Amino acid sequence: MPKKPATLATPDASLPYEAAYARLEALVESLESGEVSLADLVTKFEEGHQLLKICQTHLRAAELKIEKLQLDDAGEPAFVPLDEESES
Repeated sequence: MPKKPATLATPDASLPYEAAYARLEALVESLESGEVSLADLVTKFEEGHQLLKICQTHLRAAELKIEKLQLDDAGEPAFVPLDEESES
């Protein structure tokens, strides 16, 4: 009897980065195994694409919060947001 294709598991956008990344890694390993039917491959690819978007969103948010410590014009230490670093 043919195996029934997996249904698309839509990842929750509030999924923490670590959980989304771990699930994405598991999907990649599964796809690389070569033992996935075409229907399952498409379903897993779509889920992986959604997980990738979630991971990218988390990374962008973290990047915006990162600050760099540098000296200001008066020689005093000051925190400068990462996106302003390129303007100095």
